[in-house]
Amino acid sequence: MREILRRLLTGIVYVVILLSAIFLSSNAFDFLFMAFGLACLYEFKKLTKLQGFYIFAAYLGLWWVFIYLLNSFTYSQSIINVLMFITITINIALLFYLFSMKEKQFTSVQKFLIGLFYIGGGCIFLTMIPYQKNNFENLLIMGIFILIWVNDSFAYLVGKSIGKTKLFPQVSPKKTWEGTIGGFIFALIAAYFMSKYDTNINLTQWLILAIVIVVSGSLGDLLESKFKRAAGVKDSGAILPGHGGMLDRLDSLIFAAPFAYLTLNIFNHVS
Repeated sequence: MREILRRLLTGIVYVVILLSAIFLSSNAFDFLFMAFGLACLYEFKKLTKLQGFYIFAAYLGLWWVFIYLLNSFTYSQSIINVLMFITITINIALLFYLFSMKEKQFTSVQKFLIGLFYIGGGCIFLTMIPYQKNNFENLLIMGIFILIWVNDSFAYLVGKSIGKTKLFPQVSPKKTWEGTIGGFIFALIAAYFMSKYDTNINLTQWLILAIVIVVSGSLGDLLESKFKRAAGVKDSGAILPGHGGMLDRLDSLIFAAPFAYLTLNIFNHVS
């Protein structure tokens, strides 16, 4: 009972901070995720035993360039597309690692690049998602968080209630196909309701966005589980009592962010 209460209180504080930043100002949201990114990188460094602090400097430099410096640059979108291509390429390469049955020892350079683009790139694109057509769309980014939360919550509840068929027992023994499908269905329902409140993208687009986020987010969750299993730890950290580390909370969003950003860009060009 005490553990459940601790998880609940931590979750409430986390959500309040997140929503406060979203609705307070775009700068508050930007700096919150800069800080979240640093925390995730710190935990990633510990998981992979990456030495040195160069990755923090590289991430801060990358974040400053893409969040602030490129705003007034003529070819900013082309440069952002390059970062998106690199980040998605790294993520796809990590999926081969996720589904490989062989042990993989990453070099220091590989760990640095993975951390910089999988973690850093993901946080940067998560920060850029609300900036649509020169406006800060707080309902859009809130909706994306809701999709992830609904998927995670109902995947857990459905899996705990009726889950029998293991999804990927080598990496995450507790996840089931029933829970995964249940979370997916409820996320689509949440997308339907979000389309009623945020009409900047229509119902069909919200449903497509939900599919992209849930599928890529679920893969991101499994990927972080594999990193933890390789490191022999249960959680990436202990910054959030009852929930583990910051990377444990943001693993789905970080992996899904560049795919969500690409999807929204396609919507903008098609509509």
